[in-house]
Amino acid sequence: MSNKPVKKPLSYYKTLEEIDAYRKLPVKYKLLWLEAQMEFFYKAMPQRAKKIREKMEKGEL
Repeated sequence: MSNKPVKKPLSYYKTLEEIDAYRKLPVKYKLLWLEAQMEFFYKAMPQRAKKIREKMEKGEL
């Protein structure tokens, strides 16, 4: 048996009330939030991943 600690999987939980509240938000707000998240992820992305992503967008991969 290994003595290494067992990593727990990432869990993400939302209540039905939270889901319902999100559904009631205007589409414009949801899209602005999504845009901000995508911008953050792109800025945090390693250069190598950016290059691969750009090649995929151009149809080179």
